[in-house]
Amino acid sequence: MSAEVVIGVDAGGTSTRCAVATREGRILARGSAGGANQYSSPDPAAALVAALRDALAGAGRVTVTGAVFGIAGASGPGRARAMESVLRAWGELGLPGTPHVSDDIAVAFAAGSTVSAGTVLIAGTGAVAARVREGTVTRRCDGHGWLLGDEGSAVWIGLAGLRAVLAAEDGRQGATVLAQRLPAALGIAPGDPQALVRAVHDRPPARLGELAPEVTRAAEEGDPQALRITVEAAGRLLAALEAVAPRPAEPLVLAGSVLGEGPVAREVRAAVERRFGVTPIHAGEGVLGALGLALRRCGAGEEAHAALLEA
Repeated sequence: MSAEVVIGVDAGGTSTRCAVATREGRILARGSAGGANQYSSPDPAAALVAALRDALAGAGRVTVTGAVFGIAGASGPGRARAMESVLRAWGELGLPGTPHVSDDIAVAFAAGSTVSAGTVLIAGTGAVAARVREGTVTRRCDGHGWLLGDEGSAVWIGLAGLRAVLAAEDGRQGATVLAQRLPAALGIAPGDPQALVRAVHDRPPARLGELAPEVTRAAEEGDPQALRITVEAAGRLLAALEAVAPRPAEPLVLAGSVLGEGPVAREVRAAVERRFGVTPIHAGEGVLGALGLALRRCGAGEEAHAALLEA
């Protein structure tokens, strides 16, 4: 006899994570693959297929009764493209029914809270602040992608660090340890601006976020240029949060690698408490939020959602 299960998928710019859970909130199996952002990933549908197949292979004999996909870039004009990718992956694996497609914002909120309404600030590969109600984003600020926005994100921090290196090389700005560390992280010798430019243009934009830990580490060590970048990143994230007007009576969830630890995370958490009178909750894995929303859509109670977050 097969178990009735739901599937949750959290698809970001650099990775896709999938999990299969019982209707009581017990995770049976997990899977992962490359990024499935609708704008920055080379083949989002292929990444979704790989993550789904990986998770289902470990789940045993199951009957899928529902699924939620939280996909970066799936809001607004990206929704049709995201639906196409999800349905292609779903059909390729012969799964029943029609999965629900959301963006990664509502999923991130549900990864930190079982409450139906509140605010979420995300700073990972991208960055966005939003108000969420019943699994739907009702108001948002930023999340416009690395070229036009995502201010305070890992990619934004990485790019700011690279600009600081080039400014130091040009003599427009003071010296920084990033002039040695960022070229090393890119696999090139320091002191060659043109090599740096080529190395950056050879990489997908989402991968530039991998440089953010070098910048935050330098800030922790007191490098003035790196410190300036992290202070500005925190300020831009807080400005986005203020624009969506968090409510003191509702939960405020922080999500993403930039807000997990380090100088940006500390400044944002402290400022949230000072400005909004709220103690922020740090979200768990985004895939847990997708599972929680899938359980709620299938009629499971808050207890099953809570069991996922507490496991």
